[in-house]
Amino acid sequence: MLGDEIKKNTVLLVGAKTNYLLISLKDRLSETSLKVNVFSADVDTINKIDQNAKAVILYADMAMIQDQQVLVYLKDMILERDIPIFIIGSREELDEIKEIIPEHIIQEEFERPVNVREIAEKIERFIASTVSVPKKKLLVVDDSSIMLHNLKGWLSDKYQVTLADSGIAAIKCISLNRPDLIILDYEMPICDGKQVLQMIRSEMEFADIPVIFLTGRGDRESVMEVMALKPAGYLLKSMRPIEIIQAINEFFEKQKGKLLEK
Repeated sequence: MLGDEIKKNTVLLVGAKTNYLLISLKDRLSETSLKVNVFSADVDTINKIDQNAKAVILYADMAMIQDQQVLVYLKDMILERDIPIFIIGSREELDEIKEIIPEHIIQEEFERPVNVREIAEKIERFIASTVSVPKKKLLVVDDSSIMLHNLKGWLSDKYQVTLADSGIAAIKCISLNRPDLIILDYEMPICDGKQVLQMIRSEMEFADIPVIFLTGRGDRESVMEVMALKPAGYLLKSMRPIEIIQAINEFFEKQKGKLLEK
């Protein structure tokens, strides 16, 4: 078992109906240092979910999937509150869920048949890692789900990563959960990175949030165009994962150094 520091953390177990596996999972999670609350899969019940919850576990079946209203509501809730979600189901059910809940916001999926002990231990370790060391908050904005998925995979070990797939979604995320740094795709359709940056800087409450542009164009003219907007920096999409991680680490180290100098 993990230490006392996470004993009060709540995990929410959402299922369409009670069954043996759901009960077994609840019992096994309750044996860890986590508190478990079970909710039925309906909008009225989900609306009462604890805002301090550290994770949601969605135990799916086809009846739940057919009621798309529940999944859409759950998707909006976890995005707004920045709660990690784990999903359990058959291969078909998991694929159906990902048609509604984007894969890049799913922490992990478990295909039935599952090992209940393994799931409980993984979730306990995940929550322990999020509460033991405070992580800087990153908001990654890109219209490519592949890029979002990759960046989250590369950065989640060290940072708390929230994802947005459009400029409008980014503004909503910023207002609900202020990030320490925004990594912003420069070349997005409809509302591009330049417009999003202008919206951020137009709001006094958010104007000081640093923004690093993410761009696919590395020629001198394109880089000069990006840097003319005076972001905190820029990253090329062609960079290796370790180079992107290093660049973000260095940004926060420099920021820390500036604070110490004051």
